This record gives sequence, structure tokens and C-alpha cells, in this order.
Amino acid sequence: MVSDQIKKGKERAPHRSLLFATGLKRTDMRKPFIGICNSYESFVPGHCHLNKVGEFLKKCVIEAGGVPMEFNTIAVCDGIAMAHQGMKYSLPSRELIADSVESIARAHCFDAMICVPNCDKIVPGMLLGALRVNIPTIFASGGPMAPGHHPLTGKDSDLNTVFEGVGAENAGKISARDLEKIEETSCPGCGSCSGMFTANSMNCLYEALGLALPGNGTILAVDPKRMELYRAAAKRIVQMAKKGGPTPRELVTAKSLDNALTLDMAMGGSTNTVLHTLAIAREAGVDFTLERMNELSARTPYICKLAPSGHYHVSDLDRAGGIMAILKRLPQKLLHLGCPTVSGKTLGAQIKAAKIKDDDVIRTLGNAYSQDGGLAVLWGNLATRGAVVKKGGVAPSMMNFTGKAICFDSQEEACAGILGGKVKPGHVVVIRYEGPKGGPGMQEMLAPTSYIIGAGLGESVALITDGRFSGATHGACVGHVSPEAAEGGLIGLLKNGDEITIDIPNRVIRAKLTKAEIAARAKKAKKWSPRIKGGWLERYARFVGNASTGASLKG
Repeated sequence: MVSDQIKKGKERAPHRSLLFATGLKRTDMRKPFIGICNSYESFVPGHCHLNKVGEFLKKCVIEAGGVPMEFNTIAVCDGIAMAHQGMKYSLPSRELIADSVESIARAHCFDAMICVPNCDKIVPGMLLGALRVNIPTIFASGGPMAPGHHPLTGKDSDLNTVFEGVGAENAGKISARDLEKIEETSCPGCGSCSGMFTANSMNCLYEALGLALPGNGTILAVDPKRMELYRAAAKRIVQMAKKGGPTPRELVTAKSLDNALTLDMAMGGSTNTVLHTLAIAREAGVDFTLERMNELSARTPYICKLAPSGHYHVSDLDRAGGIMAILKRLPQKLLHLGCPTVSGKTLGAQIKAAKIKDDDVIRTLGNAYSQDGGLAVLWGNLATRGAVVKKGGVAPSMMNFTGKAICFDSQEEACAGILGGKVKPGHVVVIRYEGPKGGPGMQEMLAPTSYIIGAGLGESVALITDGRFSGATHGACVGHVSPEAAEGGLIGLLKNGDEITIDIPNRVIRAKLTKAEIAARAKKAKKWSPRIKGGWLERYARFVGNASTGASLKG
């Protein structure tokens, strides 16, 4: 076992002495050491309950015959960090988490790990680190939040409801007290935000990747069934530690990535899944591209539409059968059924055991929302290296849109412009210098997109950005425009009034400018210089790669 490096032989007497100081016994030196990577933080809703989860997992690992060793990573709440300078730290935190996992797992020689993430960047960050260490690893997330209750409509609500409520109140459509009622009821308790936002999208994708047990992405944080999942994960990880596998690099392959992105297209996950999957593939040494994602989208029917694109939430998907039920509904020829999983069964065996319990939550193929996937990659002179849109969240009237640019050089500037009434029907809002380098940190644009929706402009205004979106975003919003403005991309050369066409069915995004006009503007453009001097973000801006390759520090 890997842990023998710190517990076997007379030379390791000092190491054992330190381990004894933590309460371990000599008999524990014969057992596998199981790292429990916990992202508990008391002020993050998706993570505020994970201290109790960690304690439960430790008990379960001991029962299964292992020695639990819990450690923590950081966790940034994107909702709390939204629409101010804090959001610049969200995506970069993915890299810090990966480095932390690698550092602790290697320094303390774990035989295997249980990773307990929940929110946006923590899920991929932990996997990036696990891929480097490559010891048997199971992901057991904290689980999704239950939906709230909208005090005005009586319908389910969520965090996005509150953001859109800000736009509605600003437009005079609801009162200030109405907004207070919405904010008081939309996030009813612990867990990752209740729609198919980034956190839940990633936790669901890990089931298809084979890294998590069925139910990981959909069982509510407060559901007793999640404790059963934790107990099963603890028992299984001890078995995997003794066998030495499967390891993350054995599970994350071209075929399993196909499975995960096929699921993503079928359920219209967050656009951030594209960014994280590209980074994961690079870390795993797998050639996986935006072009491949479009190929998968073209062949995969969109059969499960959850909030923010639809009215159902992740709790409804769990009731309907969960992730394996979505995969069961798909044509099986679209999947690599022989891929192994941490359960010890193939993905195909897990799918076979699933039951589809609601044909409206998980639609039949003949009643699919569309015959292609919920995400799409666009190309054109505005995005020669690609841009991403959540196609499933775009109104039919906006699938093909041409409008006039109104340009903002930061998210804050855009928010002020939208709330100040500068954005009118027929506009394409351009938010630039918010990419991985330019932001730095590629801020999410949930605030401006929600303000547009809340003001009633969702079917008359589009938005493009070299930044990214929250999984809660919906509407004609195109993100990850690459190359970004800070790299000299065309998005940085646009002027107010430029005509922009977004043609989602044909996967096109372009500005009506000649090559000569573009060259002339580029010649006059000022050279980009970093916005932030000193600290972690300056280092990040210097070394981060392009969004089209996952915004990884690997370049």
C-alpha cells in the first residue's frame, strides 16, 4: 500500500510516533489510510453541513476496516462572490484546490480518497488533484438544496429567482417588499443551489464519468438516502484501496468523457461544464475538444430540462429516477456501456438497474425538447477558438438574432448600464475584458443576465462575453468567447453599433466587419495590461491558458 511509506519499517518509527499522537493504534498500521477530502465551510450553503458529513464518513470508514484521515480544502460560494471583486477569485480557486489535494495526498501517502465537494469549482478542483495523485478515489458530494417556494406565484423558486427579482424590482414590476419575500424563501437550507446549475451539473456528470455512485448528483442534501450513499462510498473505497483501483486515470478516458458530455447534452447542464471538462481532459492526458462536444450535441436528444431552463429542479430528477434513468432513456448506441465505475460495475450495468418514474421530467425520445443537445459551441470571426451557449435555455425567437452592439469593459459597468436603462430591445450586450486573463478570473455574469431577464428583455436582447456564466443563467447568452479581449480577440475591438449575428442552429457568431476593418482597429488598439498588480490574481493572469482549453494553468 502507498501508506507503507510512512508506517512500515524501523526507519518509520518517528512517523508512527506522530501518527500515534493523533490517536491511532499500532493495529491501525495494518489498515489502509483513507484520505477524506472535505470542503466544509460554515458560511457556504452548499458546504455548511459537510462537517457532519465528514464525521459520519470517518465512522463509516472505520467500520469498513480503514483508517480515515480528514483534511480540508477551500470553498468559494459563487452566489455570495457574485457581482463584485470576489468573483475574480472563484475560477482561480479551482487551481488552488487541485494543488491542495495533490499536496496533502502525496505528503501523507493516502492509499485512497473520498472527495466531499459540492459547489462549482470545488468539484473539478478536487478531480484535477486526484488525477495527479492517481490513487483510488470516490466522489461523494454534499447534495443539492431543496427548491424554495415563490411567495408571489406559489411555484418552486431558487437563487436565480432572487437575481431576476432584482431586475424585476428595478423595472417596477414588483415591490421592494416582494423582493424581500423572494430572498427570504428561495434558498430554504443547506446544499448546492437547487437547479441544474454548475455544481449540480458537475456532480451529476461524475456519475456518468464513473467517479461517483448512482445518486451522487441528485439525492438532496437533507434526504436520509444520502447517508446511505456515504456509507456505501466508505465501504467501497476501503475495498478499492486494498485492490489498488480503479484509479481516476483509469476511469477518466475518452470514452467516459463522451458518456459524461452525452449526459450533459441530454440534460442541458451549465456552460461551465465545458470549461471544467476541458481542464479535466487535459489533466488526464485525453485529447478532448470543443469540436467533439459539438459532435456529441448534434447526436444527443435533449430530454430533461431543469431550472433555469425549465420549471423542474434536481429534486424532481431524483424522484424521476436520477442520472442513470436519463442515460437509460437515451439510445444506448450513444454510450460506451462497458466503461468501469467506482461501484465495481460497468456503467451499462448501472443503467440497466435504473427505473424511469416520470415521463415528463425525463421525456421520451419522441417527445424530446429537441433532437440535439442542450449546449452548443459557436464559431465565427468573433470566436475563432469557440464560444459556448446553453441552447436549451434560449427562447425559440432568439435562436437566430442580429442586433447592435452596446459595449461594456467590465461586468460592473454592464450591470450599471442595464439597471440604468442604457440597454434597449435590439441590443447585443458585449461584456469584455472578463476572460481568464482579462478579468482576471473569468467572472460569472449571472447578475447582468438576470437583470436583462428581470427587466423583460429576455426575448429582445442578447449578450456575449469573454467571461462565463453561472449555471443559473438562461437566455440568449454566449460566453467563453475566445480569443478573449485581453489576448487581442475581436470582442475587444467591437464598437457600439456594430452589427452582431448569433445563429445558434448553424453554430455561428460573427460581427459584420471586413477583414480590413478588423485589421485597422487592431492596429490602433492599445496593448492590454493586467488590471490587478500583486497577489495571487496577478500570477494567475500571467500563467492561465485560454478558455477553449479549460482555462487551466497548464496553458
